[in-house]
Amino acid sequence: MDQQQLKAALKQTFDTVSNGYDGRALRFFPESAGNMAALLGLKGDEHVLDVACGTGHASVAVARALPGGRVTAVDFSTGMLDQARRKAGSLGIRNVEFHEGDMQHLRFPPGSFDAAVCAFGIFFVIDMETQLAHIASMVKPGGRVMISNFQEDYFHPLKDLFIDRLAVHGVQNPPQAWKRISNEEGCRQLFETAGLGDVRVEKRNVGYHLASAEEWWDIVWNAGYRRLVAQLPEQDQKRFKRDHLEEVDALRTGKGIWLDVGVLYTMGTTPTGS
Repeated sequence: MDQQQLKAALKQTFDTVSNGYDGRALRFFPESAGNMAALLGLKGDEHVLDVACGTGHASVAVARALPGGRVTAVDFSTGMLDQARRKAGSLGIRNVEFHEGDMQHLRFPPGSFDAAVCAFGIFFVIDMETQLAHIASMVKPGGRVMISNFQEDYFHPLKDLFIDRLAVHGVQNPPQAWKRISNEEGCRQLFETAGLGDVRVEKRNVGYHLASAEEWWDIVWNAGYRRLVAQLPEQDQKRFKRDHLEEVDALRTGKGIWLDVGVLYTMGTTPTGS
């Protein structure tokens, strides 16, 4: 699958899952966004670009830290943007604007922003170095660029059970390009290759206990994993769900089912030219 085919498939997936993307089972997204806004160290008057903003978790968190500033957010999914606009409106967040657009072809003059963020989005592009450099070009010299992405063992062991169960049904997990940046060394290399300096990587775990195996299915069905399940015939999907949730439920303890969500936050500064 080339980049254009991947882009079309991702857009369709995120349009499809947008209504369930903000469900309680996926609550690591807003918590992670709060971490991102705090680590960015904003003064409060900046203009920040949010790339691949999804339903606006990072946009909202950053906007709250900007009493005298604003956020411009971009995503290619109409469904996700609809949710983002509703969310910001319901929370009374007025200093954020959402725009439909392709993160590989951002249409802003170079140096338009004081900072840029990309939460759980950079790894959807095959050439992450070029994508990060493109985002950085939108930021003023000496400005900050931050991404968030998963650590390699995120969702372990639930994700492993899911992938192994899919393999039983003949569905193979596609190449995992994101693993290149699933550790601190990979993140640093990405930023340095993209021309960013003063690189800093922070590790946080925003995991929690799920109340039931059905909550895990909410994550599967309302995120990127749905694309893999959809490769199965409808009857096999029902059997897959039943068998998979049985093995997930076997992991339950008195506190519930632990969802491990290790996140890496990487920040660097754009060249000053001096």
